[in-house]
Amino acid sequence: MAGPTGHGQSLGAALNDLLHSQVTPRHRLSSYNAQHWHAQLSHLTVTHRGYQALQDAGLHVATKTLVSWLSDPEYNVRSSYRDIIHTAYENAAVVPAGPVPDYVRRGQFEITGIVKTGDDERERGTRRAAPLRIDGSRGTWDEIEELWLAGELTDDAFEDHFIDDIIVADIGEGTDGWEFPGASYSVEVR
Repeated sequence: MAGPTGHGQSLGAALNDLLHSQVTPRHRLSSYNAQHWHAQLSHLTVTHRGYQALQDAGLHVATKTLVSWLSDPEYNVRSSYRDIIHTAYENAAVVPAGPVPDYVRRGQFEITGIVKTGDDERERGTRRAAPLRIDGSRGTWDEIEELWLAGELTDDAFEDHFIDDIIVADIGEGTDGWEFPGASYSVEVR
């Protein structure tokens, strides 16, 4: 039975495609586009998430003060409070990424595309050569997950860490390291 699959123009792009199809990435909510402090505050005060963001950003005012601010967009709010409101708004706009699922961390990966180690370069996942099979459970996913959660897991970074932290941990350095110089890859996890 086929498992989740990612496709891309590089190994890192295919890995990122696979991960994006399985877990919510860090992203910004498109509905958070207000510029004025009053509109931002109004938006924040309609949800528990917004109130929590205000508290986390350090806004501690009496309910009466908050009602006064909300009832008059021209209210003279100190710049330090406007900065707190803006920070809360920006923080509430970002949805954190979900963690890398355990079935991915422990998965058996099948990589299709050009794989090179030393002088050995071949197309894997064809009739003549099986896909490159990697046991993800033998590797260390910490740096990959840290970048993923921060929203900074680029295709290049994913490929580099996957080679260093997952492939090498499972099957070793190869003859002269591992390279994936092709222009099309698919990665399936089982």
